[in-house]
Amino acid sequence: MINVDSIERGIVLDHIKAGKALSIYRALELDKLDCSVAVIINVKSVKMGNKDIIKINDRIDINLDVLGYLDPNITVNIIEDEHSIEKKKLHLPDRIVNVAVCKNPRCITSIEPELDHVFRLADATKGIYRCIYCDALPKRK
Repeated sequence: MINVDSIERGIVLDHIKAGKALSIYRALELDKLDCSVAVIINVKSVKMGNKDIIKINDRIDINLDVLGYLDPNITVNIIEDEHSIEKKKLHLPDRIVNVAVCKNPRCITSIEPELDHVFRLADATKGIYRCIYCDALPKRK
């Protein structure tokens, strides 16, 4: 069994779909932090079969909309004195900004690079987002 030290104060991202932790690590730009970050991949889980976990050894602001878009089943645990003091459940956000880019090469966002890439939730049951400018699907950055 792997032993990853507990954290005294920080955040644990739990119930990440197996294999998605590294993409979440990159999307949240966790490599730019000045603290320890543990990425644990393919942990056995009774509920999920396998899952990934990210432990951040500091309290930081995390964009919950980004997390909800990438994997709405993630549980965000706030840790204080080595104990979880709060659990946040995620959901698909109604809109995302600069989390993905438009697939349509003729979209205004391709011509005007300073324009925000904004997508609205078009179908919550399927998790489908559409560009607010051209209605195309997003592609992840």
